[in-house]
Amino acid sequence: MHTRNLGNLTVSALGLGCMGMSEFYSGRDDAESLRTIDRALELGVTLLDTADMYGPYTNEELVGRALRGRRRDSFVLATKFGVVRGPRPQDRGFDGSPAHVKRSIEGSLQRLGVDYVDLYQYHRVDEKTPIEDTVGALADLVKAGKVRYIGLSEVNADTLRRAHRTSPISALQSEYSLWTRDPEVDGVLETCRELGIGFLAYSPLGRGFLTGQINQFEDFAEDDYRRFSPRFQGENFQKNLDLVTRLREVARARGATPAQLALAWVMAKSPQVVPIPGTKRQKYLEENLKSLELQLSPAEISDLEAAFPIGAASGNRYPEAMMASLGR
Repeated sequence: MHTRNLGNLTVSALGLGCMGMSEFYSGRDDAESLRTIDRALELGVTLLDTADMYGPYTNEELVGRALRGRRRDSFVLATKFGVVRGPRPQDRGFDGSPAHVKRSIEGSLQRLGVDYVDLYQYHRVDEKTPIEDTVGALADLVKAGKVRYIGLSEVNADTLRRAHRTSPISALQSEYSLWTRDPEVDGVLETCRELGIGFLAYSPLGRGFLTGQINQFEDFAEDDYRRFSPRFQGENFQKNLDLVTRLREVARARGATPAQLALAWVMAKSPQVVPIPGTKRQKYLEENLKSLELQLSPAEISDLEAAFPIGAASGNRYPEAMMASLGR
């Protein structure tokens, strides 16, 4: 398995996003998810990404079950805190207070069944709490041995710099794919390169859209989150589907799947970028891992970027209320 570095943390070049195993996408199947995590570890994937708000809590519990009895140094656990769920799915708040940081890690450690988390990530910024206070509390957890490295998620370049001045940040997690290229233009990727911070790319397959297997809105089950995502609604759906046509053509010419091509493009952008595609199926896990063998030529990269220019995707990547929490 190829490896990459998130700051001083070495991880497999491709990680596994575990969120969809428990929530947001239809068809929860804990037994198959457990088998998929087992298979990922067997094939050399070391990085597993979860969060306390997935479920909420049930995804950390699931990952903990999958890791029970394994040598602690055989996997890298990344989890997140800071999003506070209400009784309804749309009820969400943010808490980055030092007290919440310290409460949250205890819950995550218990659910995951470990003594420490390798990468503890601040999920969304709480505007009421200065970033220096939150990161200071995270630094205390590092000193206490409960966290090895600190990460942030969906912050802007200025916040990233302020946080890094407080205590070293090892990784920034944000959405990044052929149809979400914002980190290339908002200064985030450049700042990560400058400061030696790794970049975790979530949704590198565009929430499944870049796999080429989604053809109509009706493909989504009634409880699938994507039914409420602007990019999958109305005219946006067809416009975004048209973008995937070129991806399919290039993939066919390379004898690869659209998903493999999309992942290879993300990894080709920078050695600091580690994609964490999510799946609960062994079949798709194994397909995704074959992207590690796919080397794109400069011409192929240019061709893909011409087909997916920055800003080409139609519609916001989240509903309006959620968009307001990004890039703080």
